[in-house]
Amino acid sequence: MRAVIAEDQALLREGLVLVVESAGFEIAGTADSGTSLLEITRTEKPDLVVTDIRMPPTFTDEGLVAALEIRRTQPSTAVLVLSQFVQRRYALELVRQRGGGVGYLLKQRISDIGTFRDDLKRICAGGTVLDPEVVARFMDPTDSGRAGLERLTPRQRDVLGLMAAGRSNASIARELVITEKAVVHHASRIYDVLGLPPSADDHRRVLAVIQYLTNSD
Repeated sequence: MRAVIAEDQALLREGLVLVVESAGFEIAGTADSGTSLLEITRTEKPDLVVTDIRMPPTFTDEGLVAALEIRRTQPSTAVLVLSQFVQRRYALELVRQRGGGVGYLLKQRISDIGTFRDDLKRICAGGTVLDPEVVARFMDPTDSGRAGLERLTPRQRDVLGLMAAGRSNASIARELVITEKAVVHHASRIYDVLGLPPSADDHRRVLAVIQYLTNSD
């Protein structure tokens, strides 16, 4: 599989190249701006794009805008965006894209190389990966506009938080000390409460969080 890396800081960009290569990807190109990222992606048509959100010239959301355009025009290309801070709006815009194959991680998460490699592979396989800190922000019942959170039971909120973080049913069962069958039951009830239609299961797990937040807002 082939990947394109977009990061304006040269040192971090080279570090990302090494890590992504170590996960088994061929680097098809690198970019230091949203514009160059779009140009390289159109030419190379990679399997994966890893991009920072804030890049030249304005250092606001060039990377995110490019990522959304890539998902619109090349839906088979998986996209992982990296951020220095938890930026809920950006995570929502990205994960609302249908079909999976997207991720939003904080840059410090790259320090856990093994987990980062696994995340890259999960995204390329059509999964959705959200940083645990982003999930925690989503699920905070004290956050404004979260009044509808009581529609889910405490156990369902626990399961939903772990689902959105990309955990498998077996992993959730171990974490909560329940059976996998119980996890499946809780997930089914969560989907029912949030009115989510059948879709690719891994992406629907994250859409459950997004749908809830949208309704709550």
